[in-house]
Amino acid sequence: MKSSGNIDWYIALVVTGLMLFSITFVYSASATFADVKFGSSEQLFYQHLIRVIIALVIMIVMSRIDYHHLREFTRPLMVVSLLLLLYVKFGGVAAKGATRWVNFGFISFQPSELAKFALLIHVSRLLADKKEKIVNFKEGILPPLIWICIVCGLIALQPNFSTSFVVFLLSLTLIILAGAQKKHLLALGATGVIAGGIFAIGAEYRMKRLLAYFGSEQTANSPVVYQLQQALLAFGNGGFLGVGPGQSRQRDWFLPEPYGDFIFSIVGEEYGYLGVILILMGFGIVLWRGVVAARFAPDTFGFLLASGITLTLCFYAFINAGVNCGLLPTTGLPMPFVSYGGTSILFSAAAVGILLNISGQRKM
Repeated sequence: MKSSGNIDWYIALVVTGLMLFSITFVYSASATFADVKFGSSEQLFYQHLIRVIIALVIMIVMSRIDYHHLREFTRPLMVVSLLLLLYVKFGGVAAKGATRWVNFGFISFQPSELAKFALLIHVSRLLADKKEKIVNFKEGILPPLIWICIVCGLIALQPNFSTSFVVFLLSLTLIILAGAQKKHLLALGATGVIAGGIFAIGAEYRMKRLLAYFGSEQTANSPVVYQLQQALLAFGNGGFLGVGPGQSRQRDWFLPEPYGDFIFSIVGEEYGYLGVILILMGFGIVLWRGVVAARFAPDTFGFLLASGITLTLCFYAFINAGVNCGLLPTTGLPMPFVSYGGTSILFSAAAVGILLNISGQRKM
């Protein structure tokens, strides 16, 4: 089966728009930092520009490849992902107390970004293959659960608890959508929450983030609280229409790394309430059209894969927005297609390409 070419243009245009606008966002948010560190305010801008161009090409290419062919590569892709996650643990690049990157000289990236989408594709295939046995825990749920636990465990050991926990929740959602029994879901959910809770309080920095979120006086002067305070000041400075492109004050050494996980607050400062609402509306459109693509997918594999991709992108976006606004505890999850970063934007673009291909084969 091949793509009919009738892809969902709502998704394609929104994602393309987010990536193109992110070029301006990243340039503004990174200019001061890049000028001091690299001697050129355009250093990170050019790197991001190149990645956006590559991401757009990847999205187009993947939209033309029949998603059914992915079935043949899910296991090898998982093996590669697991090997890279193991390599990260023992030979990866350490930064800020965590080892999440691999550097092969000509390329460096975060294997967890590859692993989360590889796991999504593989679990979708396993659940689709065993859809008649999904009510049987041993035969229908245990095989994908083993893969889920291995991947989430390796990501958590980097340590990267936020990504590990979100990947687990998204994988559990796929099992729910596949039709698992409530008793199995309750057992999995309870186990995940208990294990996640123990792991969350098992490290001092994670405990401080939770205490800061709940307003503990012990963390009043912590870097986490400071970062959130500066992000909220950025939103306050922006008001409804913003201070204007390139006019942010918080990016200039007040908000740490404003071009990364907290770029949403810089958008809020420069483009105001209107700018952040437009971004969230964009992801709302992706969610709506992704649900449509999943609902009318030609088979169970397409349904689960489209659902997983849609939920992953939108869940990351809404979590990032919640963190920037102080509604959720601080995490290291980027805003898809908006934050600076090569690994996230490239793999996310590939995932959108797959989603577009599924939408092009939908049954209407």
